[in-house]
Amino acid sequence: MDSFAFIIHPIDPKRDVARKYPLLGKVLPERTIHFLSRFWPPLQLSHVTGVRSAATGKEIEGWLLAVPYTAQRMLTLPVREVYRKIIAVGHLAEQLGAKMLGLGAYTSVVGDGGRTIARELDIAVTSGDSYTAAIAVAAVRDAARRLNVNLNQSTLAVVGATGAIGGVVSQMLAPYSARMLLIGRRRGPLEMMAEKVLVAGCDEAKISTNVADIREAEVVVTVTSAGGDLVKPDMLRQGAIVCDVSRPRDVSRQVAHARQDVLVFDGGLVRVPGQVDFGFDYGLPPELTYGCLAETIALTLEGKFEDYSVGKDLSLAQVQHIDALATKHGFKLAALRSFEHKLDDSVIQRIKQEFHPD
Repeated sequence: MDSFAFIIHPIDPKRDVARKYPLLGKVLPERTIHFLSRFWPPLQLSHVTGVRSAATGKEIEGWLLAVPYTAQRMLTLPVREVYRKIIAVGHLAEQLGAKMLGLGAYTSVVGDGGRTIARELDIAVTSGDSYTAAIAVAAVRDAARRLNVNLNQSTLAVVGATGAIGGVVSQMLAPYSARMLLIGRRRGPLEMMAEKVLVAGCDEAKISTNVADIREAEVVVTVTSAGGDLVKPDMLRQGAIVCDVSRPRDVSRQVAHARQDVLVFDGGLVRVPGQVDFGFDYGLPPELTYGCLAETIALTLEGKFEDYSVGKDLSLAQVQHIDALATKHGFKLAALRSFEHKLDDSVIQRIKQEFHPD
């Protein structure tokens, strides 16, 4: 049976450690978890079963593995040290017999986007960024349709527009947007991305290095590695649609409490074909997963055991290819969710009626 492995790590230290070690998650202070994460060994969290292709009937298995580093640790430790720990988890995947390894959350961001890790391992590696981009675009278009927002008459902002996912999301949304606001850290790469979105079909492209400029946009997609709470309540336009693809989230939880007029939802969530049992609670309903893990699974179902979505540049062709493969095998866009909860239709209807009436 073909198999895969996928690497995760603590995003919310106390909550996520408690998923595996309830007592430690309860008693250890967060600062202690950050400290100890440097010394904890790689972990096998669970055995994944029940994934079955809707097209071929092929069934596969997998494993969820953990790099114990917290996100904060990954951002502060030397890159080579982080590489060593991730590669050690990759060797564990090899020992288990996995043919494809997916890099989750910051393990796909650190350093060169998985290239060095892929070179050090004998199994295929993917960051999962391509399908994450595809499903985020699908979620944005679905949310806009449900709220009666015409993208062709709207300003659409992408925060992190020069990153691997943000760049390709910008290009994919360009044909549907009248005006795009591209936000990032450096003007040079932003100017290059602005040229790409104009070529892709957007009528007008503006760049900014100030996240607060998103108040100009009716629709916001944010996908950065900033580490959380980048988007504050006062930054958003009334009635805005906000797709948060980042983990840790870019959108502060304060937005959910302070801004009842905006629709904030998680980007990149999909429903897995078959009767999947992930064997571990990582914060989603049993049948749902993130686009990055879905890409790992889809490539395994296809038997496409080669490095995919590694490096900092994704091609539109690559994204379109994995989107087609995932659709073929039965992956579907999940119902919109916001901060661990399914969005109630009444919330969507209220925002639509108040701010986006027919």
